[in-house]
Amino acid sequence: MVRAGPRGRAPLSLALPAFITVALLLLPLVYLVVRAGSGGSRVWHVLWRRSTAELLWSTGLLVVGVTAASVAVGVTLAWLVTRTDLPGRRAWAVAGTLPLVIPSYVAAFCLLGAFGPRGLLQQLLGVERLPEVYGYLGALFALTLSTYPYVLLLTAAALRGLDPALEEAARGLGRTPFQTFRQVTLPGLRPAISAGALLVALYSLSDFGVVSLMRYDALTRAIYLQYRALFDRTPAAVLALVLVALTALVLLMEGRSRRRTHRTSPGVARRPRPHALGRWKLPALAFCAAVVGAFLVVPTAVLVHWLARGVGDGRLPWRETLNSITASGLAAVVAAVAALPVAFLAHRYPAFWTRLLERLSFAGNALPGIVIALSLVFFAANYASPLYQTLALLVFAYVVRFLPQALAGVESALASVSPRVEEASRALGRGPLRTVATVTVPLVRPGIYAGAALVFLSALKELPATLLLRPIGFDTLATEIWGLTSVGAYSRAAVPALVLIAVSAPFVYLLSSRHEPEPVEHG
Repeated sequence: MVRAGPRGRAPLSLALPAFITVALLLLPLVYLVVRAGSGGSRVWHVLWRRSTAELLWSTGLLVVGVTAASVAVGVTLAWLVTRTDLPGRRAWAVAGTLPLVIPSYVAAFCLLGAFGPRGLLQQLLGVERLPEVYGYLGALFALTLSTYPYVLLLTAAALRGLDPALEEAARGLGRTPFQTFRQVTLPGLRPAISAGALLVALYSLSDFGVVSLMRYDALTRAIYLQYRALFDRTPAAVLALVLVALTALVLLMEGRSRRRTHRTSPGVARRPRPHALGRWKLPALAFCAAVVGAFLVVPTAVLVHWLARGVGDGRLPWRETLNSITASGLAAVVAAVAALPVAFLAHRYPAFWTRLLERLSFAGNALPGIVIALSLVFFAANYASPLYQTLALLVFAYVVRFLPQALAGVESALASVSPRVEEASRALGRGPLRTVATVTVPLVRPGIYAGAALVFLSALKELPATLLLRPIGFDTLATEIWGLTSVGAYSRAAVPALVLIAVSAPFVYLLSSRHEPEPVEHG
């Protein structure tokens, strides 16, 4: 595929917006470093105290546990629905991805509503006390519910792309199905599994709602409590940088594992012969039923129960829904526009500095939402007070956090467009900016829409940045759910939770269906 673009220097009309975009994206991280650096001896006191080491251990333990559980569930389910004769596998595949529409804090709220004090299970059994659902196990279950679909989607797509002839050859040489999977299929799936595991690990590191509702001591919860409780917010900035360092370590480990991965050739456009489950068919169905039941049916049943119980008490969150759509929609538009010059420079004017700009623009994806929000609070309060607690600052935080998603959508579409079309436009006398606006943008419009939809969906569910940066009185569906569940008002929280899922579901369905083309049968 041709990637090189027009010869000569990158035009200022593209370079300047790209530089400004990346500089603004790096602002939270730079200011956080400056803020922590001005703390003097207090910085070292925070770093070396025992509680910080305990937070690191508990956060790392949760990330490892959630990643392992999500990989185990996602890979197993992906193989069952793509490579076996499992009855109803298409329905299981759709049901398995639907938990992606449930935000993690809603999953935690549903888990508490089902198994917590005065929950559904306690009422059904008629007992006074059940085993404690708070803590590590509760956070592990809730985060696994929200993250395993990432592994499922990526692994299923990789399974569809593998050459089935390799597995057929291994079976022809006498390998058992398990040996074939371990020696042939699994090596080809490692890039997809690693990518899914990275998404799960980053999600678990940045999560705030689950660990707060489950009262689990993780870095994000400690940062929020430090910010709210102390007049001196230097400890919060230091802990935020510790979280950034931990995130960078995860990215470094994933990068090294990716370099050790051997790539396999893409598969042909035909269905592989499904593996007969035989006597394992019933256990496989039981596994799928358990996954869907625990991660989809239980949360849905809890929400419906609390909704029915509180029909007379709740109200339709029209204002919160409008606020959520407004803020998320603005973030999606701004992110899509900001991603264009960065993606175009990297693809059409390849050079060290353009590639560096592209890589730096992904820095926001490595910053948890609470870290971005905390740094912007510090910055706005000290240097840009007119922006403090405004919708513009909230939208900016969304863009910093999720612009890489818009950039990925634009780049994937731009890579499939021949630069010769743009060269022809330039030869006809159109300038670089006009060429981008009238030629490139229409051609990459599907990628722009896909990236914007990802940003909209992510911003819609973002909790910590919204809690810290929203204007006074500007409640969203996420903050409404958070506020009601924090005081135990589960019946009233069910309404905004279901509305949030209903708004998110069409975007998740469209995004997941885009990556599941039907294989072509060859007779």
